[in-house]
Amino acid sequence: MTEIKLYNRPFKGLKIIALTIPFVAFGIWTIIEKPVGSTDYIMAWLCICFFGLGIPVGLYQIFDRRPQIIINETGIWDRTTKQDLIKWEQIEDAYPLDIYKQKFVCLDLDDTFEIKKKLYKWAAKINENIGAQKVNLLLSQLKIDEHTMTKFIKTMSKTERENRTAVIRKYFDN
Repeated sequence: MTEIKLYNRPFKGLKIIALTIPFVAFGIWTIIEKPVGSTDYIMAWLCICFFGLGIPVGLYQIFDRRPQIIINETGIWDRTTKQDLIKWEQIEDAYPLDIYKQKFVCLDLDDTFEIKKKLYKWAAKINENIGAQKVNLLLSQLKIDEHTMTKFIKTMSKTERENRTAVIRKYFDN
């Protein structure tokens, strides 16, 4: 069985670390320079504690090697959606969506797909207003273009099971 695994890029973790280090360094410098108990001293500790949390979060993003999306002949699974495997037969349509430079592929699914985690009413209303679906694949951190992924999903949903391996190889063999 052909299986493609798409992983997150470590750039997000490096970006988080790069943005927090100046604030932590400024906090350390302030602690060294200001007298103990002053307002600046206390604010420096708060700055270090708050922005210092970005370092372990960034390291987690860098070293997280679990696949984000797994694609095979049966369907597609995305770790962020917290859903089961989405079978190709259940996908009626797919389209790209860009929300503030966050790239998504929205999946229009048929009624046979059961959503494990129900959205809050306000979240469902926001999804409806921005044109998203109940299940959306986040592609911003992956090394794939949202238009290519959309075209691939549409092709796979219309392809017979026997021919899906060839389609996967066509899109992902480089």
